Amino acid sequence: MIFKRALMETDLDQLKDLIKKWEHFEWIEVPGLEDRLNRLKVELNSAGFDRWGLHPETLRKFAPILYLLYHKYFRVETSGVGRVPEGRALFIGNHGGQIPLDAMMAGLALFMDGEPPRIARAMVERWVPTVPFVSTLFTRIGAMVGDPMNCRELLEHDQSVLVFPEGVRGSGKLFKDRYQLQRFGTGFMRLALETKSPIVPVAIIGTEETYPSVYNFEVLAKLLGAPYFPITPFFPLLGPLGLIPLPSKVTVRFGEPLYFEGDPKEDEDKIREKVQRVKETLQSEINEGLKIRGEHIFTGAAK
Repeated sequence: MIFKRALMETDLDQLKDLIKKWEHFEWIEVPGLEDRLNRLKVELNSAGFDRWGLHPETLRKFAPILYLLYHKYFRVETSGVGRVPEGRALFIGNHGGQIPLDAMMAGLALFMDGEPPRIARAMVERWVPTVPFVSTLFTRIGAMVGDPMNCRELLEHDQSVLVFPEGVRGSGKLFKDRYQLQRFGTGFMRLALETKSPIVPVAIIGTEETYPSVYNFEVLAKLLGAPYFPITPFFPLLGPLGLIPLPSKVTVRFGEPLYFEGDPKEDEDKIREKVQRVKETLQSEINEGLKIRGEHIFTGAAK
């Protein structure tokens, strides 16, 4: 823990150093980047931050590497992005793949392919802020701790919020359970009702193959203070090389917006009925995406 705290104290310095090191990526042209940044509906203070910590200048610096990941490495294609309604929206996605590549690809889809471009504020697990460097970077490009207060405030200010109701049950699931939705929490539905926000199902196909976990080393996870410690066919066998995600082709499918009415303080059973409708709709989008992809995990070709 002392070592972790020491790392966190140097968090900002590490971020600044990394940005400087990555400035040589600026020769990589990101088509329409400035136009998309300028059209974001965010209010910045004199230091260039919005009220939730988003820093577009950090996004601009990291845009070339994000562009390479999105267009070249995972070769992302989107479906139904034109269905996304204007204004506030609560995006509900499927989780998996051990690391938050699903949130990154869905967020980039809305920023790079959405009209108008928008920042999806991904609600991350509470343990993420304990990770040195990562927590600062995530906040500066739009992620936040998945606290109901944060989510409510964002929606009330007409922001886009990306939630994974499976939580760590989804992100840490084994490869054999990929694309099988785990139990959903109900908090997102109460927030949607309270803020009168449409819910947009987001099926993310491909990220659950990027880091195939065959075993969760629970004892080591507890020692590290992590929710899980995945063992894959490549890690720890190949050392650091085994941490590189596999380049599966990713498709992000946006479903039809769902609108719900009712009392956010309804009994849990009634809320769960609404949650089940969202879950079933998302599973249908996932199944359709898998059907189109077939067995072509790395090419995304249809049968």
